[in-house]
Amino acid sequence: MEVDKIFEVFLYAVPALITGLIAYFFFKEHTKNEDGRRRFLLHKDMQVNSMPLRLQAYERMALFLERITPSKLLIRVAPISSNKEDYESLLIQSIEQEFDHNLSQQIYLSDECWNIITAAKNATIQLIRKASLLEKTDTANKLREVVLTEMMEKRAPSDAALSYIKQEVSEMW
Repeated sequence: MEVDKIFEVFLYAVPALITGLIAYFFFKEHTKNEDGRRRFLLHKDMQVNSMPLRLQAYERMALFLERITPSKLLIRVAPISSNKEDYESLLIQSIEQEFDHNLSQQIYLSDECWNIITAAKNATIQLIRKASLLEKTDTANKLREVVLTEMMEKRAPSDAALSYIKQEVSEMW
């Protein structure tokens, strides 16, 4: 008789145990799905909120590239004296200050885009230094003339970087 009682308890316990296991796995899966849904919504919300900041970063870097285009830089930064070394330093300092002012924008840009912008900045500085080293460049005004002549023959380094920014922004949509 006692075996019958144990068997009867076992018959009641097995369905309860099976129901409990099914409920456990169901709720575990449900919580996992809810967690994934919350993460997705949070990610989506973050994208919506960060999009204006990213676009602003691209705008600021486009403005930076426009400002360091040699033809525009030479118009904006006039020589203080006729000394070509002083003018070269002034131009490079102006580029570096612009760049330093926009350093924080790199967190919103892709690494490749930031590297291209940095390369454009360095190429522009190199162009100014090379023009200053030429024998025919003996005054600040002659340096301006040589750099402007160089820009007529080829594209400014910032043009390629600006094209890349435009391409990257168009891919965001």
